[in-house]
Amino acid sequence: MNSEVKVLTKANQKVSFLKKIMPHMELIAAALSGIFIATGWLLDKFGYLPESIIAYLFAFVIGGFAKAKEGIEATIENKELNVEMLMIFAAIGSAIIGYWTEGAILIFIFAVSGALETYAMNKSKKEIGSLMELQPEEALLITNGIEKRIPVAELQLHDQILIKPGERVPADGIIIKGQTTIDEAAITGESMPVSKGVDKEVFAGTVNMTGSITIEVTKESSDTLFQKIIQLVQSAQSEKSPSQLFIERFEGTYVKVVLSVVTLMFFLPHFLLGWSWHESFYRAMILLVVASPCALVASIMPATLSAISNGARHGILVKGGVHLENLKSIQAIAFDKTGTLTKGKPEVTEVVVLEGLNKEEIIWKAASIERHSNHPLAQAIVQYAKQTIRGELLHPDSLEDVPGWGVKAVIKGEQWKIGKDTFVGKENAERFAEGKAAELADQGNTLVFIEINGKLSAMFALKDVVREETKYAIDHLKQQGIHTIMLTGDSEKTARAIAAESHVDEYFAECLPQDKVEQLKKLKSNHKTVAMVGDGINDAPALAIANVGIAMGEGTDVALETADIVLMKNDLPRIAEAINLSRRMNKIIKQNIVFSILVIMTLICSNFFQVLDLPFGVIGHEGSTILVILNSLRLLK
Repeated sequence: MNSEVKVLTKANQKVSFLKKIMPHMELIAAALSGIFIATGWLLDKFGYLPESIIAYLFAFVIGGFAKAKEGIEATIENKELNVEMLMIFAAIGSAIIGYWTEGAILIFIFAVSGALETYAMNKSKKEIGSLMELQPEEALLITNGIEKRIPVAELQLHDQILIKPGERVPADGIIIKGQTTIDEAAITGESMPVSKGVDKEVFAGTVNMTGSITIEVTKESSDTLFQKIIQLVQSAQSEKSPSQLFIERFEGTYVKVVLSVVTLMFFLPHFLLGWSWHESFYRAMILLVVASPCALVASIMPATLSAISNGARHGILVKGGVHLENLKSIQAIAFDKTGTLTKGKPEVTEVVVLEGLNKEEIIWKAASIERHSNHPLAQAIVQYAKQTIRGELLHPDSLEDVPGWGVKAVIKGEQWKIGKDTFVGKENAERFAEGKAAELADQGNTLVFIEINGKLSAMFALKDVVREETKYAIDHLKQQGIHTIMLTGDSEKTARAIAAESHVDEYFAECLPQDKVEQLKKLKSNHKTVAMVGDGINDAPALAIANVGIAMGEGTDVALETADIVLMKNDLPRIAEAINLSRRMNKIIKQNIVFSILVIMTLICSNFFQVLDLPFGVIGHEGSTILVILNSLRLLK
């Protein structure tokens, strides 16, 4: 029995090991190919020619298997040759005329690019999985007063489900019983939880914070707002960029032209120019080597990697060269508000106390009561008290939480009520401190009122404050000629105040995830190339559909996975730096491409006029590649 357990354990360990390395197999193959190339070169240098050829053969087979398989399958499927096949032919041609090293290096370059493509694909799958994890798998169904847990997929329209404090809402629905506070950050991205009661709508994926509620299901599990977010991300990621479509169209033509010319070189010079068969074959093989796009490939990859490394050192994580390349043509940038332009957490901006009352004492007693609540506004008041007044917090004599309204407490014999305006009397709240409440509300503040022994005595104004660096970052982008927009799920009043404070050109309020996507589509039609900056789950669809998605480093995992660029230190001014880096990179890439094309054309012409021998062809071909790489390395500075 023990031996069977050991066998099963070893088998499970092997399966687990294989699962871990499978996503990295192409990268491992590329690394092994590089090792065999180095081994073959050393063996050749010390005179072990047969052994070096064997090492190069291993480099060919191991490094080229994935791309050769991909090229053959694509050729069969599309009935058209592709660049993968051309690179394989060029590598084989190099080997035929005795230049194994060049052919193996060509295979190695393609193996690395294939590994990077696979990595990007796996990341896309992972981000969708992260979204799915936020959707509850079970719901507590109420039927004739009896509770039963069932899979969310089995929920029907008009089913009634119970959601307890701390649980995620499993389906879109309407509250039919209970009062609570809902954290809707997963949908709206806003840090302020929303109080909801009977007849109010709730969304799947949001969190019930305080009270138990019963809701009636209004949408099937496949049609919830949360599922739409997932579908939007999938749809946006499947769309190909114009440059990618152009490359795919160009690929077939390029391969056909090169192979056609090489084929003609086998025959025409012999019959038309009187070359020998040996000379015709020799020149055709040189053409196949010098026409292979090694220098063109090196024009982009080293420059891209250098720029990405430079960005990483400065807290700008770029997930691919295409995203960094796209930054150069950005004409507009849309920003999420909460956690992007603002800090993402409410802070006390002002405390108003009736004349004659002790301000510090009221702050301290309010914090003593609010520390028993996990509501973000309550925690902000406690934090403010600790920063402004020193000493131990008090213990209330009694405390009662009133979900959706506020809290009642007795402290030092005084009757306290802390909460929204309707909790203490809306008319009194509006008249408090000679209309100060309306003024603070217009500035985007959320107001918390305090009633002591039946008399309205104080008011806290709290706001998700704009980051210190936001204004500088926005102004710098404007200097670069970029239009700035704020997208937020907040009310019109709050959005207007934050937009003015952060200096953005334009804003759109009360945006749900699909609204943000629609705004991005409109911006793309007006400005062509548009970036989106966000940090929340609700920003994922907009990040995905934008030409360039930029996430804050402290954002949600889904936003980080969906985005093309991540600001690791939440440093907004780095966006302008990334745009400058993109412009430098594209300038160097253009230099490299023009230079490499000129060299290739020169080598091809020299070969046709029989003035280019194979060693000089290799020197010109490989030398141009080295020069292009050295030019690209300037981006490291």
